[in-house]
Amino acid sequence: MSIRDWPETERPREKLLARGAAALSDAELLAVFLRTGVAGLSAVDLARELLSTFGGLRSLLSADVERFCAAKGLGRAKFAQLQAVLELSRRHLAEELRREGVLRDPGSTRRFLQARLRDEARELFGMLLLDNQHQVLAFEVLAMGTINAAAVYPREVVKAALRRNAAAVIFAHNHPSGVAEPSAADRELTDRLITALRTVDIRVLDHVIVGEHCVSFAERGLL
Repeated sequence: MSIRDWPETERPREKLLARGAAALSDAELLAVFLRTGVAGLSAVDLARELLSTFGGLRSLLSADVERFCAAKGLGRAKFAQLQAVLELSRRHLAEELRREGVLRDPGSTRRFLQARLRDEARELFGMLLLDNQHQVLAFEVLAMGTINAAAVYPREVVKAALRRNAAAVIFAHNHPSGVAEPSAADRELTDRLITALRTVDIRVLDHVIVGEHCVSFAERGLL
């Protein structure tokens, strides 16, 4: 049965408009993005099949172009559309973070860092740069490493913070394995960076590790 033949309250697009996007399942949200199905499958049926094939929504959204385009009902145009949607989401979170202020809303900080770092295949190390009122000036990626390591140099961190005239920073990096527990190397690097930034009177407020979840050094008492 075509989605056009469904009751209006059950059609994904109409349901979204009436009840909001949060009321939709993953398959229904994906169906709105797909817009149409393929022969023998409605958009919702196709969405369910894709979620099963990829093992879930996150795996589908983070798939590379080759794997994405090889799936039924997808292609390069859909891949380009999806990447645009994901980038819009990241930029929206970045604007929200700058507008609301990092210390007034730690949840926004984590949402931004997760959106920016969680699905990266390589380890990335970056920092949020803050002014005296702890408003966000920028987020800079300082190092891109292999799947399990990134080279971070204190001198470059200090230079980046001074260039933005930052008064404080929050470090962040991802663990592609999904396990966000800080390693001994993570702790040692954090201590080195705190010492380097202290010499130019810039405070380190936190170091957040992003995996399946976020782990905060500040909340763990590791700073």
